[in-house]
Amino acid sequence: QVQLVESGGGLVQAGGSLRLSCAASGRTFSNYAMGWFRQAPGKEREFAATISRSGSRTYYADSVKGRFTISRDNAKNTVYLQMNSLKPEDTAVYYCAGSSALGIPTSLPPYDYWGRGTQVTVSS
Repeated sequence: QVQLVESGGGLVQAGGSLRLSCAASGRTFSNYAMGWFRQAPGKEREFAATISRSGSRTYYADSVKGRFTISRDNAKNTVYLQMNSLKPEDTAVYYCAGSSALGIPTSLPPYDYWGRGTQVTVSS
């Protein structure tokens, strides 16, 4: 089992920044690709960003590319999501997830473990 706990959410004005963190415990963190997903009210959960086990590869949804940066520190068992130039449409609950699948999965099913989420609200 891998336990994931997100933090860093909050209320921010449009154009502002937030950095989300996700602390992992349990199995070896570096054995998992990590992803960030988000779910807005009334919408399905959607992919935002993913990073490979070593951190050498990343991939982003078009909606966040150029504004969000995913990173990880395997020594600290933590994955981060730096969010800049935030927009009201970025408002959602943000979830981190871990996948034992190869590569950097961008859809929900390959992810085995999920955190409970952290709320991000961007005001206009």
